Amino acid sequence: MPVHTLAGIVCFGQVSCTPFLMGLCAEHGVGISFLTEHGRFLSRVQGPVSGNVLLRRKQYRVTDDEAGTAAIAKAVVLAKVSNCRTVLLRAARERPDEDAAVLDKAVLRLRRILEEVSGQDHVDKIRGHEGDAAATYFEVFDHLILTAKEHFFFHQRSRRPPLDNMNALLSFLYTLLTHDVVGALETVGLDPAVGYLHRERPGRPSLALDLVEELRPVLADRLALTLVNRQQISETGFRKSETGGVTMDEETRKTVLVAWQKRKQEEIVHPFLGEKIPLGLVPHVQAMLLARCLRGDLDGYPCFFWK
Repeated sequence: MPVHTLAGIVCFGQVSCTPFLMGLCAEHGVGISFLTEHGRFLSRVQGPVSGNVLLRRKQYRVTDDEAGTAAIAKAVVLAKVSNCRTVLLRAARERPDEDAAVLDKAVLRLRRILEEVSGQDHVDKIRGHEGDAAATYFEVFDHLILTAKEHFFFHQRSRRPPLDNMNALLSFLYTLLTHDVVGALETVGLDPAVGYLHRERPGRPSLALDLVEELRPVLADRLALTLVNRQQISETGFRKSETGGVTMDEETRKTVLVAWQKRKQEEIVHPFLGEKIPLGLVPHVQAMLLARCLRGDLDGYPCFFWK
């Protein structure tokens, strides 16, 4: 089942892709990603690497500079924590008093973490604050789920494999977002594997994961909650394997993919550019802004703050 996105084509399950189609995509700079029916990434086919080699060399040099690495990592974490806080703030206004009190407490903790990160210039400590923020956010995530709580609940983040329906949904959406961010970074000529917040590991798109951190509360988490709370998906679309891992069936994946594409068509005013753009273009804009930062055209990386 091929799915077209702004960043390329995602192929799930057993899909035949002709040499003509692959060549046409490569010629037009469209990447093709192959994922299993469960959303696990297998491979990516793309044409020649675009961009200025001098930009990539600068990207690599900054990773060896502690101050430069910390500056970009700090911007990403500030955006992530702020966007998580906004998700909780919006939810608190619509919840009963008991849930709202729990969410308000988490909001205050995230605010303190923002203040701590703002005054920090050591990358390892920034990473530590990011971990604290993630724990605070996910500790109250279950309070954001309003319907079918016996089937859709969140106790803790689990992956490889996800162990419950909500984690399976989140992991699938995070995979789609990561695919889009990888394509966006490659389009502007950056290496998705060399990041700043995430340490480099073989086979891991560290820079893509950096940008995913600031974007997933807005693009992925909010959509997951909408799909569950509006009952657009149900527990019958999930199955647990003998090993305990949970996956979605094909019909549910189609529903999620359609909602993902619709979500990306929604327009927002970009906080830095001040212009209306579709949400689906945000990864491309952020990749472009990061490239401009690395080239020295901007004083710092203008991360994405959702309002």
